[in-house]
Amino acid sequence: MDRRSFLRAAGATTLAAGLTAACGSDDTKSGSTPGGSGGASGPKRKVKLGFIALTDCASLVMAQELGYFAKRGLDVTIEKQQSWATTRDALLNGQIDGAHCLFGMPFSVATGIGGDGSTALKIAMMLNHNGQAITLKKGFSSVGYGDLAKAKAVLEAKETTLAMTFPGGTHDIWLRYWLRAAKVDTKAAKIITIPPPQMVANMKVDAMDGYCVGEPWNAVAVQQGIGFTHLTSQDLWRGHPEKALVVNEAFATGKRDTLKDVMAAVLEASRWLDNPANRKNAATTISANQYVNAPAAEIEGRLTGRYQLGAGLPDKTYTTDMMRFFDDGQVNTPLKSHGLWFLAQYQRLGIAKNPIADPQKLVDSIILSDLYKEVAEAEKIPVATDMQPFDVQLDSARFDPNDLAKEVARA
Repeated sequence: MDRRSFLRAAGATTLAAGLTAACGSDDTKSGSTPGGSGGASGPKRKVKLGFIALTDCASLVMAQELGYFAKRGLDVTIEKQQSWATTRDALLNGQIDGAHCLFGMPFSVATGIGGDGSTALKIAMMLNHNGQAITLKKGFSSVGYGDLAKAKAVLEAKETTLAMTFPGGTHDIWLRYWLRAAKVDTKAAKIITIPPPQMVANMKVDAMDGYCVGEPWNAVAVQQGIGFTHLTSQDLWRGHPEKALVVNEAFATGKRDTLKDVMAAVLEASRWLDNPANRKNAATTISANQYVNAPAAEIEGRLTGRYQLGAGLPDKTYTTDMMRFFDDGQVNTPLKSHGLWFLAQYQRLGIAKNPIADPQKLVDSIILSDLYKEVAEAEKIPVATDMQPFDVQLDSARFDPNDLAKEVARA
């Protein structure tokens, strides 16, 4: 039995899920339900999804490898993208229907930070929380883990270059939020954009002094002895939104039933991934060249909450706050309060070129809350409560989504 057949069998055993009767493949028909609007025996509906070589692409990859897409009558192709910019362009021009994307990307594009102001990118659901980090080169090892005062002293001692992955994306915000919390003079740090899989190679040739990116590229830097983990994103903001399933407007409106089945399959894979017994298999599967193309051991370690920080620092172990994919649906609900927080940071951190006129209207147009609720309820998955205040641990800040002005004005 080959790996894919084995995984499909294991997935079927782990997650028994019934299929509804086949109803054909025309998305304009009414009465179809998530979990089989096309049906396993009906015509397969073709879908193209993109991903970047990061550990948190796992829910898309495993939905494919475990046969969850096929079970719902979908013929899905998942295509590796070279950068977040190419992912954005492929979504906007219709080369792909949806993608594993930075949660902040649709907002960045819509506000002109990382695009032309288009609101055609929609957030259908969340893929994961946590699991990113800030890596510094080993020459900065004196700052240790999470020591903001030491980080400030080292970063301001000379001109420093730091890298993130996309303007206005999650990694950009985690990096800038950390700098603000450490009270680092913004003139002391030059921030550049590097695609995630290229971070380690660029640090090797001294193109930057540090970077913020998703796994496994922080773990790989430690394994290769060129950098150390200064801060994990879950220690910046526990349970933060990270990657989302982002779709273009044509797919969201023209093939709604197909999108619902894609989402249901991804939810099934997300549940499978949050079973600790499955994470080793997941790490092995996504480590393949066509996916992340990184050592399975480095993926597995942090995927299971075991962090070797490097630079002689003691290891960290997370039992609940490692990368999460499901958490009984609490991860997967796309929250408008999180979108508002990102828009507030664009203004607070000086990233937005112009004032954001109506943040609530913008968030309402991008986050497909009603669609997600429909899918989750059909799959009997709880939907997280939205528009509630929450805390960001790094600087002990409390954010009220109903008072953006307070956050924008915060030092």
